Amino acid sequence: MIRALRQSMAWIHGWLGLVAGWLLFAMFATGTASYFRPEITRWMQPEIAANRTAPADAAAAAVRHLQRVGADDVQWFIALPDERTAVTRVFEQPKPAAEGAPRPRRPRAEELVLDPATGDPVAARDTRGGEHFYRFHFQLQLPHPWGRWLAGVCAMFMLGAIISGVVTHKRIFADFFTLRWNKGQRSWLDAHNVSAVLALPYHAVITYTGLVTLVVMYMPWPIVANYPQPARFAQEAYGLAADVEPTGRPAPLVAIAPLVRDAERRLGGAAGRLVVSHPNDAAATVTVTRGNGASVAARGVSATYSGTTGRLLSASAPPGAAITTANVLLGLHMAQFAGPALRWTLFVLGLSGVAMVGTGLLLWTAARRRPGAAPFFGLRLVERLNIAIIAGLPLGMAAFLLANRLLPAGMPGRADAEVAAMFWTWGAAALLQCARPPRLAWRDLFALGALAFAAIPIVDALATPRLAAGDPLFLAFDSAMAAMAVALAFASRRAARIPAAPVRRSARKVAHA
Repeated sequence: MIRALRQSMAWIHGWLGLVAGWLLFAMFATGTASYFRPEITRWMQPEIAANRTAPADAAAAAVRHLQRVGADDVQWFIALPDERTAVTRVFEQPKPAAEGAPRPRRPRAEELVLDPATGDPVAARDTRGGEHFYRFHFQLQLPHPWGRWLAGVCAMFMLGAIISGVVTHKRIFADFFTLRWNKGQRSWLDAHNVSAVLALPYHAVITYTGLVTLVVMYMPWPIVANYPQPARFAQEAYGLAADVEPTGRPAPLVAIAPLVRDAERRLGGAAGRLVVSHPNDAAATVTVTRGNGASVAARGVSATYSGTTGRLLSASAPPGAAITTANVLLGLHMAQFAGPALRWTLFVLGLSGVAMVGTGLLLWTAARRRPGAAPFFGLRLVERLNIAIIAGLPLGMAAFLLANRLLPAGMPGRADAEVAAMFWTWGAAALLQCARPPRLAWRDLFALGALAFAAIPIVDALATPRLAAGDPLFLAFDSAMAAMAVALAFASRRAARIPAAPVRRSARKVAHA
């Protein structure tokens, strides 16, 4: 009975891992990079210096700028800087034009990037920065909501593969201490076991919490059944203030900095976000939300003030058990609370997830390859997809970073061009490797990836002065890129040593004749 169960679980484990493996590899790789999302963005905008402005002062400076350029807006959403973010990011919701009225001449940017100290717009190159990796890892560059649905299906497959893998391998923990080199399928199995068991709790938690982050989209029915108006659910669940309608009576906005400081005292942490609704109207409100770094819980508590008098209108009540659990699970997945040491630890654990998925895909092909027999079509297809994803994706990610330095800083649409560089490079690598034997394709793509990552510190040093000035962020980032280059060079060297597939017996007879 137990043996039959393990055999069934092995079949489930293998096919679940294969069907979703390629997307899971990409999700793990880009998700692991997202642990340093703010740092990647700062590296990709070298014109912006490090920030030392308090959140209250940054909020006041941003509001002064918005009063000059958007005093009639419906709402201002202000993301305040912190120790990892060097700028203030502002989203405006402009007042809709009256029917038949001409459109305003002043163009409205989708996002304003402001200097925290002065409130002036920052002159920096346009880029999506680390946000691109973060968004790709759960949206897969697909239109909303299809990418998120597909990522959720892959996460379900991953959770099933983890559970079935534990059941299948009766000696999984004993095999953790065994790693045999140059033994073909046995070596891939050992590597798969080591990478899986090394961070098994992490893999289970990151997969489950990834599903929980989008659970409202996957299972909206309880909320829909009990809350005909979704805003009502948000107000009760998260303690958000009810929306108010503008009165149409002008009223000056109170000083923002004292409100932010008062909210920080009440909420027990630095402010992370500021929302000003109906500015310069008698019904104006200012909502201050605590930053995510103050607690494991991802969604911070907030306080809402009158925008004309500064009087406290409401504050978030302690959330219920269900919301607290969801917030903690979301916080564990995003890890915005983590300090530098813990963040690097999670990064290494994320890389173990990349290795686990990658070795699992390679193990699938190694287990089905027979010496002296021609590979069947499915095996050839999986092998080519493995090369395209495992060896091609790192090359594409390096191209994204290189494009940031090589494209002209003032080029229109350069943020989209950087993303396009990643996918064009990845696609070209996936197609070109089909013209090479698998062993040489592995070697060549890994070698190209090593060269691309090695080029990043060189291009960075030539294009910007930040590395020469000894900026710690740039030194750390470029050192990580050099380490990636060394790892890919090692992989290329190992791939070159793999013996070529043996010639079929029938083919040898034909050649001899």
